[in-house]
Amino acid sequence: MTEQQQETTGAIPVQPAEPAPGPWAEYLAAAQSLDAVRRAASAAASEQQAATTVARQELEAVRARLVPQQLRMVRDFGVPDGELIPRQAEREAAARAVAGGPAAVVVALQQARVTADAADNTIIGPAPASPLRPWIRNLLVYGPFAAAVLIVQIVLYLVAPQGSVPTYALLCGLSMPVLAFGLGWVTIGFVYGGGPEPVDRTPILGAVTCLTPVLLTCMGVGLLAFFK
Repeated sequence: MTEQQQETTGAIPVQPAEPAPGPWAEYLAAAQSLDAVRRAASAAASEQQAATTVARQELEAVRARLVPQQLRMVRDFGVPDGELIPRQAEREAAARAVAGGPAAVVVALQQARVTADAADNTIIGPAPASPLRPWIRNLLVYGPFAAAVLIVQIVLYLVAPQGSVPTYALLCGLSMPVLAFGLGWVTIGFVYGGGPEPVDRTPILGAVTCLTPVLLTCMGVGLLAFFK
């Protein structure tokens, strides 16, 4: 009887009957149990494979940290190689830590990596701050000398007698930038020199920085003359 006929006649649909007890029912129950076992075993195998992969990665990371530490302990601190070999009690504790399968191994290796990081921080200390780039470092030296040149030029312009401004401007424009550049050059070598490598003084940057006050002064004088 179709669904349309059932709706027309108002008949109640018949549910499929459960298999009668016997060999066939036992076979179905056994097949369902085996399928459930297979699914559980497949899921467990997948989790174990993933845990094994993570454990191998953690093991490589821990080895990469321990080898340099061992060399540093022997070379820099004079620790004998025999002192770095784990004792029986330490071996037993490690065996207990990894006794729970790949998941337990991952946890133990992660803890070992954390311990190795702490050892590096204790022996080496925190990573040094990255040094300033040469042009930034040198600008901090050339800049104050250039600012001094600008201040001196403004003061000379204000106190110079009338008619002598071109002479003072010529003398300052030729001598003071050169003096500022030379002082900056010497200061950079004195502060940052002394190492095995030569100091990068960035001379082009220094020349531009020390000549900037002259250009600013000329622009200012020109604007004042224009508005007068």
